[in-house]
Amino acid sequence: MNRYFLAIFLYAFCFLPMTIGAQKANLQTENVFLITLDGFRWQELFDGADDSLIHNTVFTKDTAVLKKEFWHTDPLKRREILMPWVWNTMAKEGQIIGNRKYGNDAQVTNIHWFSYPGYNEILTGYTDPYINSNDKINNPNITVLEWLNQKEALKGRVAAFGSWDVFPYIINRDRSGIPVNAGFEHATGDNLTWKEKYLNELQDQTPSPWNSVRLDVFTHQFALEYIQKKHPKMLYISYGETDDFAHDGRYDHYLHAARRTDKFISDLWTYCQSDPVYKNKTTFVITTDHGRGDIVKKEWTSHGKIYKGSNEIWMAVIGPDTPALGERKDKSRFFQNQIAKTVAAFLSYDYNNKEVVGEVLDGVIRK
Repeated sequence: MNRYFLAIFLYAFCFLPMTIGAQKANLQTENVFLITLDGFRWQELFDGADDSLIHNTVFTKDTAVLKKEFWHTDPLKRREILMPWVWNTMAKEGQIIGNRKYGNDAQVTNIHWFSYPGYNEILTGYTDPYINSNDKINNPNITVLEWLNQKEALKGRVAAFGSWDVFPYIINRDRSGIPVNAGFEHATGDNLTWKEKYLNELQDQTPSPWNSVRLDVFTHQFALEYIQKKHPKMLYISYGETDDFAHDGRYDHYLHAARRTDKFISDLWTYCQSDPVYKNKTTFVITTDHGRGDIVKKEWTSHGKIYKGSNEIWMAVIGPDTPALGERKDKSRFFQNQIAKTVAAFLSYDYNNKEVVGEVLDGVIRK
């Protein structure tokens, strides 16, 4: 009997690691780009420009020009005009989640429905009732970025870029040691490229409409240069203009910002497919931190608990391990707290934290 159990033990000891390794080897993803568009609504993502807003002179300065640029009577055409890469590439090669017209719902689980709580939920996989403001307070919670950076294979291969100047606190740069370039910060280091030096200078010379958020072009260009220079395996990029132009009540600028961001992501994808480090080995996970008001049309500028619909979000995934289901129309419910574990799963890690985290998004990783 003892020999029997010994044989089973030796078999498990020798072959179980091989089985686990084989399961990991089945995934082609070696790099993940997590990308967020701050406060970008699912309504525009799936239907394009809103008729009642594009023609409203309170929110659109030149309705005729904006209508010519973004309007079509067919919502499928409208959304393609607004987000051409999403609907011509991601919809064909990946998945887009959150069109509530089909009962395919995505939502936050935090009770606040604004940015810091949303980003904490995205990055940690759970909600924290004590994260209840957008103040610059170091996040006491360990994000999936910090967790992955502690893995031997990923140490020093994780980085983050954001337009909002609160991200060094959300990611807790002081504790995590993760490089975070956000707000109006410069690229730093001993071996700056000519482009990084130029971007530093140009950013200082370019006025921003806001005190705490830089224009997304700088976030994007700093990130792209870092990608080419350092080849991170886990990268987080947060674009912010969609939210801030919405708060300003400028629907015209909001639409232009969304289309610019679509082009930024397209450029990132094109670069990844041209670089052997990333080609056919990189997954993009894209989402937003919160929704916005919609039932009362003038409330599109705002979000938070008192604005119905602010908890409604969307998600999108594209990469070598994701079935090309396109726009998901299955009656399913997805949650913001599932993003963190999903990101780690693409890198073949089973993410966990001090609190229970959301499960991997159903159907986005090929079985």
